[in-house]
Amino acid sequence: MRKTIAALRDLPAAFGGKATGARAKRVRASPQFDGKVFRNAATRLPMTASSMRTIFREMFFGEHRELRKPPGAVPLVASAPVLSADGLHVTWYGHASALVELDGARVLLDPVWSDRVSPAAFAGPRRLHEPPVALSDLGRVDAVVISHDHYDHLDLATVRSLVASGDAPFLVPLGVGAHLERWRVPASRIIELDWHEEATVAGIRFVATPAQHFSGRGITNDDTLWTSWALLGPAHRVFYSGDTGYFDGFAAIGEAHGPFDAALIQIGAYAAQWSDIHMTPEEGVAAGIDVRANLLIPVHWATFQLAMHPWGEPADRVWREAKAADLTLAIPRPGERVDVSEPPPVDGWWQAL
Repeated sequence: MRKTIAALRDLPAAFGGKATGARAKRVRASPQFDGKVFRNAATRLPMTASSMRTIFREMFFGEHRELRKPPGAVPLVASAPVLSADGLHVTWYGHASALVELDGARVLLDPVWSDRVSPAAFAGPRRLHEPPVALSDLGRVDAVVISHDHYDHLDLATVRSLVASGDAPFLVPLGVGAHLERWRVPASRIIELDWHEEATVAGIRFVATPAQHFSGRGITNDDTLWTSWALLGPAHRVFYSGDTGYFDGFAAIGEAHGPFDAALIQIGAYAAQWSDIHMTPEEGVAAGIDVRANLLIPVHWATFQLAMHPWGEPADRVWREAKAADLTLAIPRPGERVDVSEPPPVDGWWQAL
């Protein structure tokens, strides 16, 4: 009962805040803002009443719904933090949450440690596996990178914990700072960027690069921006796609900021009805090639059921496509730390459950 009362108390805050003052002025000045909302470079597919009915029917009454969850316990790896490592290492914690250890800096991507991805802690998509490690056991974090404000990428409880436990700045797209401000993140720890803008933190250049997606935590959508990210260190480079449809902007990102030693790319939660905002695994491989990635690490799968496809299908398809394209691939278990210079061979661990 106490947890439910606390969750209800947090519900208004979970929806986030609206940009005002100087923040709103920057939003209005963005080339991506049309005076009312942010827009993609390419036109999004309209969501019709018919497609909404199809999605509802397949999501809740479609055949073989049991395949959308793992058939057994997802194997987790509780890697101990390595606080002084050189080189480049990536630890994927499930869904889109990952730690990038880049030339001595430790960067946390889209951290979500809550049990559900929803404004309410008692409703919404629930985890299919536990976080491999507690948030408090991650060790030092030098920067937190947010791709957009959807609940499976920006989590109130996780943000509060990171604010209380450290002093890392949050690098976010335009408008998202209003959410953080409402959640009492100090202004000195909020860095808002438009596409093609950059900031340097802990010796790493963070460039906000385009993506093909949308945003929103309540009734209205697209009043905050969405981004992919280029993380450029003194010796290594990493690309993170965030959530995105496949579009011709990836080649431009690769030309401007690549080649990348590793790319963390969204491959899950796809469907024909929203092909403009989420990539298929095959498109994820194409994006990896476009940005000139030497290693592809697929993300945005395995942790939350957000689409109608079978649970392990994204990994099966990206493995097959990467082989055909001769692109080096790593599919770690949640919590498994990958040395990008010596990535482990893909072993099909999800198929053995």
